Amino acid sequence: MIAGMILFSRLLGFVRETISGRLFNRAETDAFFAAFGIPDFMYYLLVGGALSAAFIPLFTEYLTRNEEEEGWRMASTFINFTVLLLLSLTVLGMIFSRQLAPLEAHGFEGEKLELLIALTRVMFPAVFFTALAGLMGGVLNSYQHFFAPALGPVVYNVGIIMGAYFLGPRYGIFGMAVGVVVGAAANFLTQACYAARLTRGYLPGYINLKHPGIRRMFLLMIPALLGLSATQLNILVTNTMASVLKEGSITALRFANRLILLPLGIFAMAISTAFFPTLSRLTAEGKWEEFRRTLAMGIRMILFVTIPSAVGFLLLRVEIVRLLFEGQKFTPAHTQATAYALAFYCLGLFAHGAIQLLPRGFYSLKDTKTPVLITVVTVIISIALNYLFLRFTNLQHGGFALSFSIMGILNMALSLYFLRRKVGGIDGRNMAKTFLQASLAAAVMGLALAWCKPWLAATMAGLRSLLVGRGVSLDLGDLGLVAVAMTVGVGVYFGMAYLLRMDEVKLLGQILRRRKRRA
Repeated sequence: MIAGMILFSRLLGFVRETISGRLFNRAETDAFFAAFGIPDFMYYLLVGGALSAAFIPLFTEYLTRNEEEEGWRMASTFINFTVLLLLSLTVLGMIFSRQLAPLEAHGFEGEKLELLIALTRVMFPAVFFTALAGLMGGVLNSYQHFFAPALGPVVYNVGIIMGAYFLGPRYGIFGMAVGVVVGAAANFLTQACYAARLTRGYLPGYINLKHPGIRRMFLLMIPALLGLSATQLNILVTNTMASVLKEGSITALRFANRLILLPLGIFAMAISTAFFPTLSRLTAEGKWEEFRRTLAMGIRMILFVTIPSAVGFLLLRVEIVRLLFEGQKFTPAHTQATAYALAFYCLGLFAHGAIQLLPRGFYSLKDTKTPVLITVVTVIISIALNYLFLRFTNLQHGGFALSFSIMGILNMALSLYFLRRKVGGIDGRNMAKTFLQASLAAAVMGLALAWCKPWLAATMAGLRSLLVGRGVSLDLGDLGLVAVAMTVGVGVYFGMAYLLRMDEVKLLGQILRRRKRRA
């Protein structure tokens, strides 16, 4: 159910991006996406890392020890202090939006800069409601309630879509900005309704920063904050550098990045989530050989899925972008710009998939420092590469996508190196074997797609002419081409994987047979 809600939320996210791309011009969408920079950075700095790394584990620990009242003293202090701090920063952010705007996009000038300032001011309150929703979600997760935190992002996306669709025609991009605030408020209210019956121990106005739980929370937060801050800083710096390029560069990077996140969110994150509890249990039991084998199998499964995904995206990038986004104010030139960025993002897809699981390997070993240090180092390298590509090459916005891919590959390599040192090996031979076999199978798949794509395009064009001749105005075009090409690609890839006797095919077969027996 939760996985279904996450998938639904991501699909709504694509609807949101499609509507924004088609209804508004690139000057508006560039300013809109840049306006998220400072609020998002503030949220992740103050709330995002604290919830996952500190609040939920500590609050759950109090509940497990039947010390609910004491747990609520800690929770009330954290919630009340965070609310006051965020409320103050929200007011200041709205007042000083003009001073903050250059940090979000220093290349904007004139009307585009004024639009960025206005959008930042309108959307700044959204971070306050998003933080409240995060706090409510943390409480619900601690009580083992997961539906509302998964439903909240769906409500948030619906709010943005409604704002763009109903208010956009009258108020322009400001209609979508209002939708962001309304969606964030609705997200909070959705979770608050579920959390209301669980928060009887909440103490309004209570703040005790000397509480031992708060002290422990701050200690646990520091590594997570460093890692999240580095990641958010990279996004902020990328947008700022991209603001000096031609109009639409920020939007092209945003849309291409959202496409590449789809296989990461659906497959790599799902595999990582499933393997993480097992890794934690094996470390607790001291079964190091099984730990190494399980971690390697998780990485191999991710490589098995992400390598052909990258090849498919690379070969069908123009058709996929055109299918999802092109229309109205999203022109063929914008399609080409987005597809150009997507090509560079594809190069590091497998690595960004692997680093969904690798940090969890460290976490299961009670090591939170190493993955943070790796993240900080690779982000610094990424920012440096952004500057070098911008200054000394003609890659334009593609250089930022390339540095993102290089950052992922370096992160994966460093993570594997340090994990190998910590646990005495990570079954590297079999991982390398999977990488080579999956690459070979994906290469054959790519050749098959390259061969059949012109034939499919001609077939779809002929079908359209036939239907028009019979008075039917229906253009399957890119939809038919992408659907058939994906079907062919999946068939060829799995056929090659079967011929190569890849272990991952056998594992998938076992999982499917097990589910069939359960059904």
